[in-house]
Amino acid sequence: MQFSSLPIASVALATLIAGTSVNAQEAVPAGGLTIELNDVAPSQKGCKLTFVAGNALAQSLSKVSFEFVIFNQKGLVERMAVLDFRDLPAGKTKVRQFDLPGTNCDAVKSLLINDAPACVGDGVQPGACMSGIKTGSKSAVELKG
Repeated sequence: MQFSSLPIASVALATLIAGTSVNAQEAVPAGGLTIELNDVAPSQKGCKLTFVAGNALAQSLSKVSFEFVIFNQKGLVERMAVLDFRDLPAGKTKVRQFDLPGTNCDAVKSLLINDAPACVGDGVQPGACMSGIKTGSKSAVELKG
């Protein structure tokens, strides 16, 4: 096929699309973990947090836990808690729920993932669980990483 037989606009469009695809691929960040606070709801024990956790690392995690800082409505630290997300296989998404005994959900304004005290898996580098972590929230409570 000769380019001269194609309309100039088609060639320009094809070039633009090809260039956009390359640039989009270059902009894709390296894999990491994603933690989304999906729901915050009262429970019999206190406050139940529901998370959706995704592992885009090349390695599976046999154990991962995060240290959360819980801030009240005034922005003051209410408490800190280490939540065990157990295993997170590579390329998979898991839902994890945790009850925070004695915590009133209405008093929780935001959560901060402060650290990952456990980040274990074959070939997993130290700090891999916190490096490039992406956080988000679908609830009224903000989640920061």
